[in-house]
This record gives sequence, C-alpha cells and structure tokens, in this order.
Amino acid sequence: MKVGIIGTGNMGSILIEAFIDGNAISPSNLNITNRTLNKAKILQHTFPSIQVCKDALEVFQQSELIFICVKPLDIYPLIKQCEPAISKNKCIVSITSPISVNQLESLTNASCARAIPSITNRALSGVSLLTYGENCDDFWKRKIKEMLSHISIPIEIEDNITRVASDIVSCGPAFFSFIAQRFIDGAVAKTKIDQSTATLFAGEMLVGLGELIKKGYYTLPTLQEKVCVKGGITGEGIKILENELGDMFEKLFEATHNKFDEDLIAIKKQFS
Repeated sequence: MKVGIIGTGNMGSILIEAFIDGNAISPSNLNITNRTLNKAKILQHTFPSIQVCKDALEVFQQSELIFICVKPLDIYPLIKQCEPAISKNKCIVSITSPISVNQLESLTNASCARAIPSITNRALSGVSLLTYGENCDDFWKRKIKEMLSHISIPIEIEDNITRVASDIVSCGPAFFSFIAQRFIDGAVAKTKIDQSTATLFAGEMLVGLGELIKKGYYTLPTLQEKVCVKGGITGEGIKILENELGDMFEKLFEATHNKFDEDLIAIKKQFS
C-alpha cells in the first residue's frame, strides 16, 4: 500500500520520520510533497527511497492512504484541486483539529478520518487522537490505527473534546517545555549552577518523572505527598507555586479555545 503525506513542515516531517523509525511503513511506499519542494527533498536525502511528488495532485494519484499535514485554511482548496484523483477506495486523513471529519466527508466520497499527532510520537511514545468519519470504511479504520500504534497509543475521541484533548496531547509538550525552561532559568539566575548542568538535571528529572507515572508507581497527587515532607523545603516551594500559578491554566485553556473558535468561523465560511 502506498501512503501519501502532503506537507513536510514540522508535524509532517515528524510523522514521516516516526512512521519509518517505528517500522509502520517502508520509505519505498511513501509519496511526499510540500509547497516548497526542497523541504521534501531534504527528507529524501535521509531516506533515498522516498518518492517526492511534484504536487498534491500527484500524491493523490500515486497513493491510497493520504495524510494531509497543511494549515487548516489550506485543506479545502487542496481537496478541491485534487478532486480528479480522489475516489471512494482511498482514505484521507487530516491532522488538524479545526477541520471536522464531517466537513471532510462533505467534500469527497473517500473514507475520511482525523488523526492528531504529538511531537512525542517522534520518540515512538505518547498519544495520537483519532476520529473517524461516519462513512469511513472498516478496513481504513484498522489500517490507520495499526499505523499509529507503531508510533503512539492511538485513542479515539469525540468531537466535543477535540480542542482540549489536542491542548493536552499535542500542545502540552510545548507548554511544559516552556515551564521547564523557566524552571531552569530561575535556578541559574538565583544560584551558582550553570545552564548546561541545570538543563541536564532537569531533563533527567523529567524523564524519571515520566517513567514513574508510566509504570504506575505513583499518581500525581501521591507523588507530591511522597516528596513533600511536612515542614520541609519542597513544601515551601509548593506554597510559591500555589500562590503564583493562580488560575494560569484556566486562562491557558480559555485562550486556546478562543483561537480555536476563530479558526472554526473562518473554516465554516469556506465549507458553506
């Protein structure tokens, strides 16, 4: 089976590299393209047997399963442009949250799905979020889930939690890397530790924390209880976090949902 990937920006490239490293697909079965072809050709230098197509239409012509990894407002014109090469036996997968599977199905008789990846999938870990169209063939449901299982834990979700699930799974690594960097910067600013040593310590701490949670040794609340000795130093630090964080995360989710609503309005205009 030939798999096409349209768009080799950040997430498109991550998907390609993860699929290959996770043995989800052989490079020789991949057809890729990008608006700027040089970006696709850089990946071909790393994986010479990848086929770089001249445009999205050629990807659709040469592939059965097509992942669309472009900006939300570019999807509608892209599918309209490629209509001659889209048929019922093919499957289209969008990786962007504002485009619903119902909207995809309104444009084509092909099977449609949405698969929202995470940068953690590059390490063949983390979660990917799945939503299938009403008319998505069972064969494609199995095939998409099987491919994503090589690089992640695929979890099927309902439309009404798409944004918050994406915030946690897909945006979360950026949010928490920002917090971790501020944690490191604070240590460097207020103590004699240097940046590289603080970064090493913090990185290894995060990896270890992830392992504790993954292996089920502690929940997040019990982990805090284990580290926080009554009247101890950790407790003093927790007090600062309680006072300073306030409703920061509530505001974060408000901001992401407001931007999501703006995107939905713009996309609705295209589809109507």
